[in-house]
Amino acid sequence: MKVWPLHFNIILLLLGFVLGCQTPKADKEISAVRLHIEVNPDVLGGSMVVAVCRAAPVSVNVDNTPFVDEGDITRAAVVDWMGGFAIQLEFNYHGKLMLENTTRFYPGRRIAVLAEFGEARWLAAPIIGRPISNGQLVFTPDATREEAERFARGLNRVAAKVAGNTFQSTIK
Repeated sequence: MKVWPLHFNIILLLLGFVLGCQTPKADKEISAVRLHIEVNPDVLGGSMVVAVCRAAPVSVNVDNTPFVDEGDITRAAVVDWMGGFAIQLEFNYHGKLMLENTTRFYPGRRIAVLAEFGEARWLAAPIIGRPISNGQLVFTPDATREEAERFARGLNRVAAKVAGNTFQSTIK
């Protein structure tokens, strides 16, 4: 009788391993994004210099703390843009407020986009031309279309998870 439970547990372990291995990799893709604002150098260590773009790096001094992250994203998409493609990020209420306030307060500065999708790298640093009040940031990434699509899929997966875990008030 003592052999049966051990035998049963080994079968369950093997079954779980086999089923786990058959899960498509795309189901496990997650991405993260951090938006950092360009700031003047801080002698106290509140900022850092980052290199954006791999082919022709541009040095940008950014605040160490991001003003929005993947928890503020409701949707990400790869869109056709001026003969190429771009990434469009849509923000929730908090992200929209942060994006609008930051772009209103820092005109002419850059927004450095740090992305993690299997690897972490700085994808873009668009210059703020005007306040962004519609809650959408569109930028041309330093990435292939396949990398951009993988990044967007991962962000959408995280956004769905965050939306599913948020407290929904029942008070009307």
